[in-house]
Amino acid sequence: HVVVLHRWSDRYADYAAYLDHTAHRVSYVTTERALTHLPLETAAGVELVDSTENTKAVREAVDRLAERCGPPARIVALQETDLDLAAVLRDELSLPGPGAEELRPVRDKLLMAQRLDAQGVPTPATAAAPDHPAVTRFAAAHGWPVLVKPRRGTASADVTRLDSPEELAAYRFPTDTDMIVQPWVADRVLHVDGVFDGQDLRLWRASRYLSTCLEFTSGEVLGSVEIDDDAVLARIGVVTARAVQALLARPSVFHLELFESATGALTVLELGARPGGAEVPFIWRDVHGVDLMAAAFAHQTGAPDPTPAAPPRTGQTGGWLLVPPSVPAPCRVRSVTLPEDMPAYASSLPHPGRLMNGGGYEHAGARFRFQGGSSAEVEAALLRTARATALVCTPVDAEAPARLAVVGCGNPPYRTYALAALAERVETGLVQPAPPQWQRPYIGDRFRAADTSDADAVTAAVAGLLASATGPGAVLTWDETLLATTAEVARRLNLPHLGPEAVRGCRDKLTTRQVLAAAGVPSAGFRHVHDRDEAIEAARDLGLPVVVKPRGLAGSIGVTLATGPEEVGRAYQQATTSSFPGIDRLAGAIVEEYLTGPEISVDCAVDNGRVRIVNVARKRLGFAPHFEEVGHLVAPWRDEPWAYEVEFVVTAAHAALGLRTGITHSELRLTPSGPRVVEVNGRLGGDFIPLLGRLATGIDQVAAAADLALGRTPDLTPPHERCAEVRFLYPAHDAVVRELDLTAAAAVPGIVETVDLAPPGTELRLPPRGIVPRLAALVAVGDTPGQCATALDRAEAALRHRLVPLPR
Repeated sequence: HVVVLHRWSDRYADYAAYLDHTAHRVSYVTTERALTHLPLETAAGVELVDSTENTKAVREAVDRLAERCGPPARIVALQETDLDLAAVLRDELSLPGPGAEELRPVRDKLLMAQRLDAQGVPTPATAAAPDHPAVTRFAAAHGWPVLVKPRRGTASADVTRLDSPEELAAYRFPTDTDMIVQPWVADRVLHVDGVFDGQDLRLWRASRYLSTCLEFTSGEVLGSVEIDDDAVLARIGVVTARAVQALLARPSVFHLELFESATGALTVLELGARPGGAEVPFIWRDVHGVDLMAAAFAHQTGAPDPTPAAPPRTGQTGGWLLVPPSVPAPCRVRSVTLPEDMPAYASSLPHPGRLMNGGGYEHAGARFRFQGGSSAEVEAALLRTARATALVCTPVDAEAPARLAVVGCGNPPYRTYALAALAERVETGLVQPAPPQWQRPYIGDRFRAADTSDADAVTAAVAGLLASATGPGAVLTWDETLLATTAEVARRLNLPHLGPEAVRGCRDKLTTRQVLAAAGVPSAGFRHVHDRDEAIEAARDLGLPVVVKPRGLAGSIGVTLATGPEEVGRAYQQATTSSFPGIDRLAGAIVEEYLTGPEISVDCAVDNGRVRIVNVARKRLGFAPHFEEVGHLVAPWRDEPWAYEVEFVVTAAHAALGLRTGITHSELRLTPSGPRVVEVNGRLGGDFIPLLGRLATGIDQVAAAADLALGRTPDLTPPHERCAEVRFLYPAHDAVVRELDLTAAAAVPGIVETVDLAPPGTELRLPPRGIVPRLAALVAVGDTPGQCATALDRAEAALRHRLVPLPR
């Protein structure tokens, strides 16, 4: 069992190529944003955390993986910021690989300087800087300016140049961070990347920065070009060998930074026991055919080093460039201007509208990679790109009014209350194919037309809506058919939302079952079947009766209870031929065990992985053997005997499916053996359930969804606890609606909402021939379920309608 700490969203490392995931158990601790290129289908397990720097969360994730996959044999971390925690975990678990003490000389910059100095390797004077007097003493000995930097740090974060005693007096030391001080060195900066075999250099390449990492943090471009001058490389090789021998105790990939004076003298700035950042791994892999990440992975897992013994002779020189936003983060990308004749062989560009909020070089701006026959050729291409590229951004003011783009809006009878609640909370815009009608009072002129099945079109539309906002932006949908598109848009624009992988895990019921089963979350036994005979065989294996359902539809469409082989065959046909507007059918169908007991739905708010139940609804089902939802009751539930188990199971299901941000709607059966998950949906509940929740508890799930989409923590404290119930009214037979009068029903005490769901002329066909063939919805509020039921009975009796029967 190999546990990998992973944080990149780009394809820096190809773990599946480094270790056979079918022969070994390889699991991952990562973030939702970094799931994109992981081999999820063959991974033994995946645990999501808010950050791989969250020590407590990572420890707990490793513990959970150990429970499922066995004790870890190795811990792997390839990114610099994760090295320390990986080393600590190795020590705690008594695992091979670099531990904290071994890693100290390449993570503790003061110890690093002392080790280098003891071995006679030239390095700048370095001293601890706990306070202002220590820096004053250092400057008195070495002169101004000085650099104050973290003793352990990355990417020039919190590095400050101080030019005088006056600037020092105004400087405030970071809290809880040990600092050091060094002289300001105006020399050019080089970096050397390569592989150390434990005794000497195996292979390496040197590059010259065209600016500095510190200047990049101040808004300058950062570029690097490989050096092809043999005389310079010979001098660099001598110093590099001495530095790695002084600091590295075992074979390792390394990233070394040097000062080069005007006379060519070299001084070691620092060394990292890991692949270089920015575009270095890509340049090595693309231009030189060597995967530094593969070498680092092999070193940490004890596998043979895959790098060649001699440097490859490609005859090519590489280089890279990072162009930062035009204004400091947080900011929103307005436009990206590029050279007309792009000289880079590869680039990674942020989408217009993307929120830029930092997160290392990977997410710091526009990225470019170059190759050519010489350093001069590459440098010319790089400089031309730097001059012609502009990443124009607008600042985001966290205190300014926020704007939220809703993708799709659903059926007005069912979602008007939601759009109204949203507009009360936040400045609201809308993306949908057709011009707004009933939505106009809630969105004003904040509308963009787009094909909502096209992620490119929706991304452009959402970006357009957010472009004129000076405050935070967000995107949200409550439409089941648009979840995947909206998740992809949020990923591109770096906005809080369920990730695309989590959405796929919910939308495909087969994936849901597989993921829950692998995680040991109580669900239903199931089989994936592709024809009628397979369905009947699966039913025999599972035991009749069974439920037969489509893999990816919604609203219980095509879901049937089958009690015998013939019924199973008909149910399979129903599942594979049913349709739901806007949702593609997935291959085959699912046959699963029938779960007995009452059915409930559970609405949750999920904030950075913390799952909180907002309300529980008792589901009313009708039209057996189909599973038509004919009503829902929200009532106090925390004193129910099943309350603790439901919380436990729902939380486990969210963790297994990677649901970390947003409002979710889960359905469970309270079986004799305990709560079992029927399905989990990554959206607000339908059928007015969020409205029932607000009436019963005072918690507005729509407002909570807006807060979560904006990266805020919602207030989920219920101001009261009552009961609220919706009952849907159906015709007695297939019919065309000619007239419907809810006036008398609305006047019944306890009824707070009556909703006409079938305008005159509507054809209603009962299940399984029609989709939710409802006449009207009645909503009641009371102190007890009995009060709600009484009001609904009286209101139903008061309903007046005229129907014309349809032929069967």
